[in-house]
Amino acid sequence: MGLEIERRFLLKNDRWREYVRETRTLHQGYLSVEKERSIRVRITQGQAWLTLKGFISDVSRSEFEYPVPVEDAQAILETMCVFKVEKIRHIVEYQGIRFEIDEFAGSNAPLVLAELELPSEDARYPQPDWLGEEVTADGRFTNAYLSKHPYASWK
Repeated sequence: MGLEIERRFLLKNDRWREYVRETRTLHQGYLSVEKERSIRVRITQGQAWLTLKGFISDVSRSEFEYPVPVEDAQAILETMCVFKVEKIRHIVEYQGIRFEIDEFAGSNAPLVLAELELPSEDARYPQPDWLGEEVTADGRFTNAYLSKHPYASWK
């Protein structure tokens, strides 16, 4: 079984931009959006995936990801995905750890989140001065939730 162990954070400032190694645009849509499970299609850099995630804990999820033809993914996004998220992902390397900084577009702008995947729930990781409040346990900051409840609609 695939396993994703991930922590999410708000950001204090833009100093993370000094460490950007790569930037890409992501288009993703959801076929299922529930706490217990989500099914997502994602297109980025001319490639596409279908991903199934299951809830284990606030930090861990089962994850199964399969490549799909881009044309199929585009058709799924256009015809089957009511809930969508678009964002620019920046790959940031800091003290040997990979952070993914997501700048959300559309109705989720101006939200910016940092994510990092870890080998275990209790793994240690650096705390750069640009890393803000941890929001891992706040389900509102998952992409699946944001697809149904855009950040711009929060009060």
